[in-house]
Amino acid sequence: MKPTMLFSIVMLTSIILMVAFGLNLSPDQSVAVSAAAAPNALYVCPTKSSIWDPLASGFAPFTKYIVIGFFFAVIMLLFSWGWAMYQNLLKDKFNRDSFKNPWALTKITFWAFVIVLLLVHTPNYYRRVQLTGVRGDWVLCESNTPGARPVRADAVHR
Repeated sequence: MKPTMLFSIVMLTSIILMVAFGLNLSPDQSVAVSAAAAPNALYVCPTKSSIWDPLASGFAPFTKYIVIGFFFAVIMLLFSWGWAMYQNLLKDKFNRDSFKNPWALTKITFWAFVIVLLLVHTPNYYRRVQLTGVRGDWVLCESNTPGARPVRADAVHR
C-alpha cells in the first residue's frame, strides 16, 4: 500500500474516532446559558474567514461555466472508457494498457472536482445563517467555540 494512501486511512480513522467519542483539540469552555433559555437557544459565531469567503465569492460568477466544464470532462471520460472497452471487445482479449489513460483522467477529474468544490463552497457555506434584526455574516457553531453567542432559535434563519 502506498504511504499516502496509508496516511489518508489513518487520518480518516482518527477523525472518525475523535468525532464518535467527542474528542476535540480546542478548549472546552462552554457559554453559560440559563436553564430556562437553553432549550430555545442556538449558538452563532461571526464568520472570520479572510481567505475562503473572498475566494468563493471570486469563483461565484464562474460556477455555471465550471459545471459545464465538469460535465464535458465526464462525457469525455465516458467516451474514453467506452472506447477502451470496445477495443478490448474487438480483440476478444483484455488489454490492461488501454485503460491507463481513462483511469488517469478519471482520477484527475475526481480530484479537480473535489478541489473546485472546496473552493466554491467554503466550509462556512453550509453553516451560514441570518439573524433577525442583526447584520453581518454568521455561522452555526458549538457552545464551546471561541466567539460563540447564544441567540433565540426563532431568530435564526437559513
